[in-house]
Amino acid sequence: MTTSTQKSAYWAGVRDGAPFLFVAGPFAMLFGLLAAEAGLNAYEALAFSIVVIAGAAQFTALQLMQENVPTFIVLASALAVNLRLAMYSASITPYIGAAPVWQRALAAYFLVDQTYASAIGRYEAQPDMTVPERMTYFAGVSTSVCPGWYIFTVVGALVGAQIPEAWALDFALPLAFLAMISPLLRTPAHMVAALVAIVVSLMATNIPYSLGLLVAGICGMVAGAQAELWFERRKQRAI
Repeated sequence: MTTSTQKSAYWAGVRDGAPFLFVAGPFAMLFGLLAAEAGLNAYEALAFSIVVIAGAAQFTALQLMQENVPTFIVLASALAVNLRLAMYSASITPYIGAAPVWQRALAAYFLVDQTYASAIGRYEAQPDMTVPERMTYFAGVSTSVCPGWYIFTVVGALVGAQIPEAWALDFALPLAFLAMISPLLRTPAHMVAALVAIVVSLMATNIPYSLGLLVAGICGMVAGAQAELWFERRKQRAI
């Protein structure tokens, strides 16, 4: 692969990743703002985003930290929220699994919703891409998306630090979750999973340390998987 081809793949990734900032930027600012509301300074909020770099998990962990939940519960809940990244990894491995270990390690760190969506779309549309081209493209998408997440986190934290505590900005947290979840309800199975998780979470509100969140998440995933199998069998019988 020539250097010009590498540059072309990289800049294609940069262009494809840039529009995601219109979504990721506001969410990062919201996280930084809520982190400030929770008592974190801009450096701590930035460290949070760098270490975790996963919006839904960060919001979950922040909420549980505000409720003084034990650390291991916070970590377990964040891990449960991020289980989708394991599926992303399994999906993208056939395309970049032959890359050097250090490149795969960096890709694993930068594998978030936006980078995965761009990368898997390009890889499936252009199956003749070489592994180096795929990795270079992935690096381009990451360049557009991930630094912006860090920058907007700091901006949100700095702005949030100036807002009086009496404004009670924590109400924005459930709104953020609704905004993140609603676009994902694309199939009946997704809707079944969401409905079951909602019902179980309401029934499990009395479980200590917010463990009802984990229970509801597990029940939702199981229900969604079973619904997907049921709908698939029904479709095959119809054929």
